[in-house]
Amino acid sequence: MQRLFRWSSKWWPGLIPLVILWAIAAWSTTAPLEADLAAQSAAASNDTVLDKRRIEVDGRDVTFAADAFSEDGRRSAVAAVKAVPGVRLVNDETRLVAEAKPFVWSAGRDVVRVTLGGSAPLPASKSKLLDAARAALGGVEVVDQMNLARGAPPRFESAALLLIDQIGKLKDGKITISDTQVSLAGMARDLGGREAIAAGLKNLPEGFSVVANDIKAPPYVFQAYKDPVAVTLTLTGYVPDNAVHAALVAAAGRKFFNEKVVDNLKASVGAPGGFAAAVAPALGALSRLSTGTLVVSDREVNLSGDAFYDAASLQIRNGLGKDFPQGWQYKADISVKPAAAPVDATVCQQLFSDLLGKGKILFESGRATIDPDSAGLLDRLIETALRCPNANIEIAGHTDADGDDASNQALSEKRAQAVMDYLVKAGLPADRFTAAGYGSTRPVASNDTDEGKAQNRRIEFVVR
Repeated sequence: MQRLFRWSSKWWPGLIPLVILWAIAAWSTTAPLEADLAAQSAAASNDTVLDKRRIEVDGRDVTFAADAFSEDGRRSAVAAVKAVPGVRLVNDETRLVAEAKPFVWSAGRDVVRVTLGGSAPLPASKSKLLDAARAALGGVEVVDQMNLARGAPPRFESAALLLIDQIGKLKDGKITISDTQVSLAGMARDLGGREAIAAGLKNLPEGFSVVANDIKAPPYVFQAYKDPVAVTLTLTGYVPDNAVHAALVAAAGRKFFNEKVVDNLKASVGAPGGFAAAVAPALGALSRLSTGTLVVSDREVNLSGDAFYDAASLQIRNGLGKDFPQGWQYKADISVKPAAAPVDATVCQQLFSDLLGKGKILFESGRATIDPDSAGLLDRLIETALRCPNANIEIAGHTDADGDDASNQALSEKRAQAVMDYLVKAGLPADRFTAAGYGSTRPVASNDTDEGKAQNRRIEFVVR
């Protein structure tokens, strides 16, 4: 018995190496098998649409976890893994992606970035929307805050791609899809952007509809600046079309007799109603300033600058809005330029001659009613008369040779008197002026041409 115990105590330590060798052999055989089954399971499920896929193999048992986007897709993926040769058991930990009710997707833009949020139906759709946004927005930062969810309406991807094109036309704002309903809010980047977005929305896929479009247009701005140093009138901003453009530039040429008109206007849609009817008289008010700025923003007119004399300042402030269309607002911030130094009669005559050599006092055809386009010139003549406090001035009216002499004589007298009345109304003493008419008796050019007749129809200031 004692001998048997001694024998057994000698053989069991020899089993240890055998166990180790068996374990090594088993591990070296199982590890490649598990890796192979994992690779085959992954390959088998590659053709299914899954998210967050995870595969773990223990021997020949596979734990398969993933988020699927449909029940059929989930079952198909599990079946594909079960069919892998060598798999004994599949521990199914797959689940369906949550369904979004309602299915909401959005694209929001601020000054520096565009953020895509809400839900996307598939990883591939999510990637396509991000790529489209980066391509359409030309370097603008695109932030992805989209989740994956089931429940997208048919043709969702087409609708979202079309709306991404529209977000590029916004300065800021947000576009949202809720199931098949589209809503938009924000500020268009450019004039015409609001109209371009509205046109784009007409191409939404079937079944989608716009329930709210609160896209606002940027202010429609027209500006004019009168610079007495450069002797220019600079026009910038927008006009509705080429016809209005030409009409306003022509009006500026008539009203600003001395200034060169610098035309930097552009045609654009989005002008408020009554645009030309408001801008034309506003330009007339600007023409009466020594220096000034006119800013028209939507239906609001702002005029600022220096009038030539006190009465003109009051007249401009009180008269600015009287010819504007209904609904237009205005503000006049008018001061008076410092009075220029007095001059003697000789200099005064030269100043009058220079002014009337550059522009003419205009009247309605065949009448003695002064054309409003002459207001700027008349204010300059009044300023000059104020510099000649001791001079007596004859206002002389002349006509061309058309018509009979008596009619021409009467018309020349009435026109001279109308100019004198204008000056007296501005605050000049009536006893310094005399109105005289000479009809067609003192031509300065031939009456045989239209150009010559136009030169003969004139008002002259003569210092006595």
